[in-house]
Amino acid sequence: MKKLSLLLTTAFIFLSGSLAQAQTKYEIDAAHSTLGFAVKHMGVSTTRGAFSDFKGTIDYDPANPAAFAADVTVDAKSIDTANENRDNHLRGEDFFDVEKYPSITFQNAKLEQKDGKSVIVGDLTIKDVTKSVEIPVEISGPVKGMGGGDVIGLAGETTINRQDFHVKWNKAWDAGGLVVADDVKLIVEVEAKVSEATQ
Repeated sequence: MKKLSLLLTTAFIFLSGSLAQAQTKYEIDAAHSTLGFAVKHMGVSTTRGAFSDFKGTIDYDPANPAAFAADVTVDAKSIDTANENRDNHLRGEDFFDVEKYPSITFQNAKLEQKDGKSVIVGDLTIKDVTKSVEIPVEISGPVKGMGGGDVIGLAGETTINRQDFHVKWNKAWDAGGLVVADDVKLIVEVEAKVSEATQ
């Protein structure tokens, strides 16, 4: 009986240590990250923008992809397309309605392997709609940062239909077609460092 108890205790300690290692938490470094987007304008040019205010965490262990998790919150009013009038329009009821829906979130994310590529799958919430989206990514690191802690990088793109998220405004163009395309490319370039709480 004592041997069984010892074996169970040893197994629990080993498992606890493995889980702790698997759940290394990284904090997104917004100063070295970009959450951007690109959308066709009148079918002839591409308007690009990004959100300047966001925060989040990533759990990642290259030896244990199943432990991956991500939780990101974006301040919707921080949208920036380098045009004040356009940005104010995007913040209004025609588009993101930021007074009513101040945050965009990406949560419950997991890492899967599809066709030999790493794909982050998670719940994207814009306005009053939550949908599962897939983002093929390249993951770099971990490497040692300037402060000595581990740093990782994630880079990827995916395309969503803004109509699915009730971002519906549009206008017919005189020459035919619509002013703003429905398909929006999301561009993710993230650097994250080990959370001080886990060091």
